[in-house]
Amino acid sequence: MTEIASGPKIDKREPSAKEIRLVIAASSAGTIFEWYDFFIYGTLAAIIGPVFFPGDNAILSTLLVWATFAVGFGFRPIGAILFGYLGDKLGRKYTFLVTVTLMGIATAGVGMLPSAATIGIAAPIIIILLRILQGLALGGEYGGAAIYVAEHSPPEKRGFYTSFIQASVVGGFVLSLIVVLATKWLMPHDLFVAWGWRVPFLLSLILLAISLWMRLKLSESPVFQAMKAEGKIAANPFKESFTYPGNKKRIFVALFGVAAGLTVIWYTATFSALSFLKGPLWVEDTAAEIIVGVTSLLGMSLFVYFGKISDRVGRKQPIVRGYALTLITLFPLFWLIGGVANPPLKAAIERAPVTVTGDRCGYSPFAKIQASNCGTLLGDLSGLGIPYTIEQGDMLSLKIGETRHLLNDITWGDVKLRVGEIKSLFQRGGYPMEKQIPPAANIAIIMLALLGLSALSAATYGSVAALLSEMFPPSVRYSSMSIPYHFGAGYFGGFLPVIAGYIVARSGNPYAGLWYTMAFVLIALIVALWGLPNGKPQDFADD
Repeated sequence: MTEIASGPKIDKREPSAKEIRLVIAASSAGTIFEWYDFFIYGTLAAIIGPVFFPGDNAILSTLLVWATFAVGFGFRPIGAILFGYLGDKLGRKYTFLVTVTLMGIATAGVGMLPSAATIGIAAPIIIILLRILQGLALGGEYGGAAIYVAEHSPPEKRGFYTSFIQASVVGGFVLSLIVVLATKWLMPHDLFVAWGWRVPFLLSLILLAISLWMRLKLSESPVFQAMKAEGKIAANPFKESFTYPGNKKRIFVALFGVAAGLTVIWYTATFSALSFLKGPLWVEDTAAEIIVGVTSLLGMSLFVYFGKISDRVGRKQPIVRGYALTLITLFPLFWLIGGVANPPLKAAIERAPVTVTGDRCGYSPFAKIQASNCGTLLGDLSGLGIPYTIEQGDMLSLKIGETRHLLNDITWGDVKLRVGEIKSLFQRGGYPMEKQIPPAANIAIIMLALLGLSALSAATYGSVAALLSEMFPPSVRYSSMSIPYHFGAGYFGGFLPVIAGYIVARSGNPYAGLWYTMAFVLIALIVALWGLPNGKPQDFADD
């Protein structure tokens, strides 16, 4: 067991192998289920959009789905404050029992919610409220599970044991893909779109029951038990997180040097990669989900590997090297994916580049109705994932290669007819406007590139639970590590899909959203080099 600096003495008895297995298994399973609940919304974003946010602007509908996805992340810091307080006051175990229950109920609620066509504006309002509940629950879950495992772990194996928590976050994403694919396979497509998409949400009730059964078998953390026995519980954990000597710097480093960087890398490697394949690259949806799901499953072992490595070389080294490699390889890896995912589309873009000419060609992704037909056209092109350049001119036209179309006969007032007519122009210009399944050799290349992204994520994420547990004093550990982690993950990572999508929609460049990731990784690298401790891992000690 660990020893708390300047605090209560902890029983030195090493936990048995059976006890450690139960602690890791129960904590990891609960983490998988809770992140499954959270990610299933993002996995089904393309279907949820028309159900709860119908409208003429497909880009707006998609961005509203991602914005609602981001709302859940936005409330994670509030959940971190609330449940961090409870975790430091009442205990680690019972706090994360509450969080997993709240998450399961909120997720099932999404599956039961009537569509906007049935209950009108109430549908998007209720789904936002349910996402808020999910965000609050997740804000308390990660810190509880990470600390619980860390406080049971011997110092020399803390990175290895807690790395299973990090791998479990990926496991939640993989499970969400598996359940969606299985549901699609078991029912006709029309039935899945009509109501079958609700099944993965309702399944969370079964996962909740399993998680509660496992976690109820656990005893309280030995560190918390010792603090409680000796009267060392913090009077106000939230306040003391900011008044404890040296904690302000630690929170700053944890926020900008750890959470912000690792989160944007992880979401880029998973959700952005999946959206990139299904959107601008026109890869068939199920094929894209299988490719990303299998690769993520293979990449889970990398999180455990880097967690174990950190026990030997220290927590700082893998993280800063992962940041540096991300800055060097992020664009090349996505260029590689873009080059092989849809060869006919790539050839068409190179052979017949697209130019839009017109007046008032500004596009606003958040406008229901664009200020001009040119803006409407740009939105349609962004929705189709077709890159373009803009030229100023008096008459609106669309140039595909050497052929210019004046668009006089386009049905601007009907979105389905309009998009169909625009797709017809591209088909005549040699563009493949149907979803494609890449050749087997190309799939292998895509998976290698995605494994590269997984390795970058694992290097920066694998040892983080151990690192954050060691950075903060035990009496306020739950609050002190949860607050910066969820502020970083909630705001910098959670808003990545909607901000990156906005950048892509405004620029017409499907790779432009990666600059968001690059900016935060650069900041994280600078802060981590300055603020993370060097050398081998050590238990918390006052500065």
